[in-house]
Formats: sequence, C-alpha cells, structure tokens
Amino acid sequence: MTESRDQLRTLYRHRFPEHELKRKHAIWKALCRRFFSRYVNPTDTVVDIGAGYCEFINNIAAGRKIAVDLNPEVKRFAAPGVQVINESCAAISELSAGTANVVFMSNFLEHLPDKQMVLDTFREAHRILATDGRIIVLQPNIRFLYDEYWDFFDHRTPLSDRSLVEGLQLAGFVPELVIPRFLPYTTKSRLPQAPWLVDLYLRFPPAWRLLGKQALVVARKKSS
Repeated sequence: MTESRDQLRTLYRHRFPEHELKRKHAIWKALCRRFFSRYVNPTDTVVDIGAGYCEFINNIAAGRKIAVDLNPEVKRFAAPGVQVINESCAAISELSAGTANVVFMSNFLEHLPDKQMVLDTFREAHRILATDGRIIVLQPNIRFLYDEYWDFFDHRTPLSDRSLVEGLQLAGFVPELVIPRFLPYTTKSRLPQAPWLVDLYLRFPPAWRLLGKQALVVARKKSS
C-alpha cells in the first residue's frame, strides 16, 4: 500500500505541476457553476471519489464535502471544510450506508486494475448513497480515444459510455443522462481555457460533438 501511494505521488507531481492548478481550478469553477451544480443541492452531502487535486469538490456548492483518494497529498489541496478520507474506493469504511446525496468521479476509473474493481467501486458508491441519490461519472471514452487513452502509464482499464452504463446498472443504478461526447480529453486539450469560454462551450452542445472525448453519465440509486 505504501509503495502504491508513493507511485501515485510521483506520477502526479510530474503529470500535473502545481503551477497549473490555478488555471485548472478556474476551469472547474466554471464547470461546477454552469453545469454540475444542476445535480447538486446546496445542502447535499457530496463524495468525490478519486478526488486528486480536489478541483471538483473544492468548487461545487454543497452542505458537506468529502474527498476520497489514496494519495496522502490530497489533504494539501483540499479547501477548508472538505473532509479527506485516504481509503480504497471500494471500501470507504469511514462512511456509513446512506451517507451521501451525490457521488462524483472524474478521470478515475481508468486507473483501476480491472473491471471488477470498477464494479466494486460502483457498488460501494451505491452503498454510501441515500435512496434516490445520484452518481455522476465523467470518464475518458475509449470509443473516441483508442490511441491516446494509453499515453498515460497508469491507464489500465478501458471504458466507454456503453460499458459505464452497463456497469452502473449491474451495481443497482438507473441511468438518467448519458452524453458520449462531453468534454475534451484533458484540461490541456482544446477545451477553452478562459472561464467565460468554458461557459460558452457548455452552452453550445454542437461543440461537444466536435471536441468531446469524455463521456458523462448521471444515474440514480434505485429504490429498494
């Protein structure tokens, strides 16, 4: 476990230099305000699994915010008031069943070792969500990234919008929204960098079909 965390720390220091974080947070602030906030109530408990540099969880408006990530450095990037849990995505023992209203995952599942771990992660999200709670998954779509997907050393599991839907259904979720092409591959892609341009991009879905290489799936936890 210690070796795995050390590897994460080393990889992300090289891949995401800290001087770029201000720009990334500006992008995510616009994404949260313009788009993701429609799925999160101001009083909700939100759990960001694979929180990384906390770009989403720091910028979404919510009553209680929780970042889950194995990387111990996440605590350095979490904003005041964000609870950090350094536990496995498939076994978040600090959180009781029905704790969360929203579970969010972005650019995370491709790093898991196999699809069984992906399914275990979905099932853990299902456990910690309240009835009718939502899961939001933003994920590089292998259907449009069959070559670039493998440019990162820690990308292990290929997923598409279709396999995401099937996995979520197996875990007990009902898909509400599926967008095969939503955002560009990374924040270093051709996604407009200025916040007002991000706003414009989000208002113009035809641009998604041209530039989008990440899938977005929103699903609800089925009632018992």
